[in-house]
Amino acid sequence: MTSSDMVRKLCEKMGISLAELCRRIGQTPQNFNKKLKRGTVSFDEMVKVADALGVRYEQVFVLPDGEKIGMT
Repeated sequence: MTSSDMVRKLCEKMGISLAELCRRIGQTPQNFNKKLKRGTVSFDEMVKVADALGVRYEQVFVLPDGEKIGMT
C-alpha cells in the first residue's frame, strides 16, 4: 500500500475529506495532492497527518524474530 493509499483510506475511515486534512496540517490541497501522486510524502508529514487525526503512525523495520527498529 502506498502512502497515498494509506492517507486516503485513513481519511475515509475517519470521516474527513482530504481538503480538511490539508487544512489541519497547514498545506494546500494542491500541494499535498501532488506529493501523494508522486509518492513524496515525508515521514514527518505522515506524523503530522496522524497527529491531526489523533492516531499513531509507525514506520519500522521488523526483524524475523519480531523485534522492531524504527523512528520514534
